[in-house]
Amino acid sequence: MAELIVKSKPFKYMITIIDYGMGNVGSIKNMIKKIGYDAIISSNKNDIDNASKLILPGVGRFDTAMENLNSLDLSELLKQKAAEDTPLLGICLGMQLLANKSDEGIIDGLGLIPGEVKKFNLQAPFKVPHMGWNEVNYSKESILFKGFQQFEEARFYFVHSYYFQCTSKENSIGETTFSHTFTSAVQKGNIFGVQFHPEKSHIFGMELLKNFADI
Repeated sequence: MAELIVKSKPFKYMITIIDYGMGNVGSIKNMIKKIGYDAIISSNKNDIDNASKLILPGVGRFDTAMENLNSLDLSELLKQKAAEDTPLLGICLGMQLLANKSDEGIIDGLGLIPGEVKKFNLQAPFKVPHMGWNEVNYSKESILFKGFQQFEEARFYFVHSYYFQCTSKENSIGETTFSHTFTSAVQKGNIFGVQFHPEKSHIFGMELLKNFADI
């Protein structure tokens, strides 16, 4: 009698933090664990393909980040996962990589949220990078800011010299003022981006990451 072989479905990791050599991945994983969720850090295509949620962190230069993603053959996979409505959260440079292009380089971004990344053109007393705590005014209803009515203000930690300029205002869900008002959080469907560092933003960052994990 022939043996019946049952093929199991691939295990779905709840959250995969993408490690492409440009992000503060350990701090993000620690914060995810602190709010009661499991996550893995990986650059493996199978881990990313099997993820039910993805976090794309980033610190550094736009072109270097895109070169790393392209060399690991991850750019097209991320676009595929986005097309499948897998929730994806870009953090800091990771948010900027969601755009079409950046003033910081010449390599195309992922193009998941239409827009361009612009350099701050500031006059005294403002200096770049924009660094430190600042308020985020969430301009539209978004799952990322669910329950934030409990706070008098939502404050997050920023470190950046460039900002995301959305092609469509519809994709801007949060704004911050530093010399001028700029988009600090974006969303298009299940694709999200935040210019600040939720993993460094204490209770505000914990609440935002929990909202993302709960999607």
